[in-house]
Amino acid sequence: MLILGLDPSLSCTGWGVVRSEGSRLTHIANGQIKSDAKAPIADRLAGLQREVAAVIAEYAPDRAAAEEIYLNKNPQSTLKLAQARGVVLAACGAAGLSVNEYAARLVKKAVVGTGAAEKTQVQAMLKVLLPSAKVAGPDAADALAVAIADAHLAPRA
Repeated sequence: MLILGLDPSLSCTGWGVVRSEGSRLTHIANGQIKSDAKAPIADRLAGLQREVAAVIAEYAPDRAAAEEIYLNKNPQSTLKLAQARGVVLAACGAAGLSVNEYAARLVKKAVVGTGAAEKTQVQAMLKVLLPSAKVAGPDAADALAVAIADAHLAPRA
């Protein structure tokens, strides 16, 4: 089973693909989709949609998993995050992928063992769980963590 993990953001969306066979996980690929903060938001969202669709086309995952939205202190930031997340989910839907959604605390608990884990702890566990992975950056690491959480938490098909 190939799982596409997604960490949506307008500035930098992380993605990661893992293969789950029973309790065995294998790193396939990961990356980050960045957008130009000076470009119009419609262009940024369209670019994000194209890039996510390209990742789906290249790796043909069986399903996807995404981090749930969190409320930011800044309403504008929350709105931009929601728009980016909507585009990412729409790209998955257009490709016929089901998407499981997880709260950040649940992802941390599934990967590290505690929902209060720091990003550094999550990244350290990624090195243990996916030792061959060369992680493209922090957003890609978060996306791989979402994929791992899905491998552990999603009902078996």
